[in-house]
Amino acid sequence: MESIDVVVGRIGKAHGLRGDVTINVRSDEPDRRFAPGSVLGVEAPAGSASTLRTVTVASSRWHSSVLLVRFEEIPDRTSAEAARGIVLHATIAADESPEDPDEFYDHQLLGLAAFDVDGTHLGEVTALVHGGAQDLLSVKALDGRDTLVPFVKALVPEVDVPGGRVVIADRPGLVTPLPEDAEHP
Repeated sequence: MESIDVVVGRIGKAHGLRGDVTINVRSDEPDRRFAPGSVLGVEAPAGSASTLRTVTVASSRWHSSVLLVRFEEIPDRTSAEAARGIVLHATIAADESPEDPDEFYDHQLLGLAAFDVDGTHLGEVTALVHGGAQDLLSVKALDGRDTLVPFVKALVPEVDVPGGRVVIADRPGLVTPLPEDAEHP
């Protein structure tokens, strides 16, 4: 069965003396991804001296809305400080879906055909851009323009992964050009 690596977090600051680290969570299922015994792939930042290839979760706990994790391979504060910035990946089955039906993995959205609420074909989803406030769908419009659509229920009311489509509540300037832009390509 085919599998995919998905980013689930990034190691932040050291916490305490025993090797605990804060995690900048990039998963909607942190309790599942950082469960004790989970093995995560490691992507060290440029210039890092880290030789870690994988890490195994020894323990995890929430502290004031911050996820603290201790990894078997990071035994002390010095090692924890050296691990700062490492991006963590989980390997999932290509056909796996998040537990929440309104959540999607990035790879599930790529290539979906984009339609407006009336069924008019608008283009294709080419990427998911993770922003600070919200995620954005990158849609290649039929005229070749790259557009960004806030990935919120009001603008993307339907995602049908099995059907290969996404519905966008399009309005001029979102995916279709503004009337004045359409007149002057």
